[in-house]
Amino acid sequence: MAARPELARRVLLYWMDGMIAFIAVAFAFMLLGLVSGGTISAERALLAGALLLTQFALFPFILRAAYDDKPRPTVLLVISGLAMLASVALVPPGLGASTWEIVAGLWLAGLAISVPWRVSVAFGVALAAITVPVAVVVSGLPLAVALVGEGATLVVTPLATWLLVWLWRTIKEAHESQEAKSRLAVAEERLRFARDLHDLLGHSLSVISIKSELAAKLSAKNTGRAAGEMSQVRELAGVALAEVQAAVEGYRSLDLSLELATVRATLEAAGARCTVKAHIDDLTPAARTLLAWAVREGATNILKHSTATRCAITIDRGVLEMRNNGVKGPRRTTGSGLRGLSERLTAAGGTFSASVTDADSDSGEFLLRAAVPA
Repeated sequence: MAARPELARRVLLYWMDGMIAFIAVAFAFMLLGLVSGGTISAERALLAGALLLTQFALFPFILRAAYDDKPRPTVLLVISGLAMLASVALVPPGLGASTWEIVAGLWLAGLAISVPWRVSVAFGVALAAITVPVAVVVSGLPLAVALVGEGATLVVTPLATWLLVWLWRTIKEAHESQEAKSRLAVAEERLRFARDLHDLLGHSLSVISIKSELAAKLSAKNTGRAAGEMSQVRELAGVALAEVQAAVEGYRSLDLSLELATVRATLEAAGARCTVKAHIDDLTPAARTLLAWAVREGATNILKHSTATRCAITIDRGVLEMRNNGVKGPRRTTGSGLRGLSERLTAAGGTFSASVTDADSDSGEFLLRAAVPA
């Protein structure tokens, strides 16, 4: 799905890789132009091209180290910096095209995403102090023009690269935060259920234990009283069992309106546009609970088994339909979750089906249909 962090990471990285490839091709044509015009020799152009290729080839590795929070690629930065300095010494700015600031800006971009910003600023100022005078001397540009051109490249390129890395880290942190919230919600629900069971059973089981022990002691001396104590134990056990059954039933019940809102937010957060049209006011509480389980299982199925970008949920007269795209070819529809849902609905007198509607398409649609007695 479009908003999944891994897909966002690939898009950002491949976009940067494409930009590097474009710059490399542009520099190749620039060097060919300088050679054909007699500005530099073929040998000099080949050496400069090899140095530039080294720098361009190392940049994707430097970029990925920043994206994946790996250790600082110090060796790669040093080699890239040396290649940059050597290539610029062979083809200084002013020889047909601006060489220095673009190459230096690219190296500075790798530095900006790998070291503290103060270090990057210091290197940027040092590079500007060198490049501006060289551009003025070699190309004869006015000082103001050279200062703006060289300085802008040395600022914009690192800043744009840093912003892309920042964007990726923000997306990653947001996803991790969402996962943490989900885990916390599950943990809180488990804690609540454990607390409820403790509150329900703690007192009852303590009394049952005491009365059972008392009945055992009285069984040899006073059988009538012992029988009375055991009768109370039986009653207490029945009450405790009823309380547990009520707690479990409440734990297993779902609110349909809340489930629809939660599923919609979850799918849209995962990158799938979700529309909901539900008429549920005339449904019985039992029917609402069954459809809530169907909605939850359907959403789980979408997240696990598709790359959906859209999902439509409709409920009318006790019939639920969930339709999503992004299904890759035919697939099994007999997973344990769907099978369990089918059994639950059938036992309640409803019907259930789940199938791919367009199995021959590379991004077919999947339809989950559940009907309950309204």
